Amino acid sequence: MAMKHLLFCILLTFVLYVGITPAYALEKEAGATASLSGSFNDMLIDERLTQLSNYLVAVNSPMAASAIHFIREADRLNLDWKLVAAISGVESNFGIHIPQNSYNAWGWAIFTGNSDGRHFENWNDGITVVSEGLKEKYINRGRDTVWSMGPVYAADPSWAWKVNHFMEDIQSYTPTSSNQLQVLL
Repeated sequence: MAMKHLLFCILLTFVLYVGITPAYALEKEAGATASLSGSFNDMLIDERLTQLSNYLVAVNSPMAASAIHFIREADRLNLDWKLVAAISGVESNFGIHIPQNSYNAWGWAIFTGNSDGRHFENWNDGITVVSEGLKEKYINRGRDTVWSMGPVYAADPSWAWKVNHFMEDIQSYTPTSSNQLQVLL
């Protein structure tokens, strides 16, 4: 997975420097109705993408290639761009420890009685469903901080502290060696 992410990042870097628009990636991501837009191009050079991508690679997350999706969904729903990734850090060590074939890095829907919780088709599906669920079931109901989400989201009284810690860790992450720097802008 790390090699796949490294190749993605090298291609992304090439695209940024040469100015080629990745139409194929856009079509694959959004389906046949994909259109080239300024917002996607703006996303490619967004420092948050570099920050989150490098962080997820550093923690060996299998979700590293989905860094752009975390940010797109956060922007679409007006969420903090670090929130959904940080929750995955608390719940599954950033997607490393999940129920088999579930793509559920967030412990989403465990309360339903199914010990695996919700199963998603892939990481992006999980990111979308969790982002929308946080917006609808927490933020739109006045639980707009990790501190107010915590008592409802998890039984662990230190959950909010842990999520906040990962949000700060993502925000302040700096690669310590050249092999950790995956996306060069």
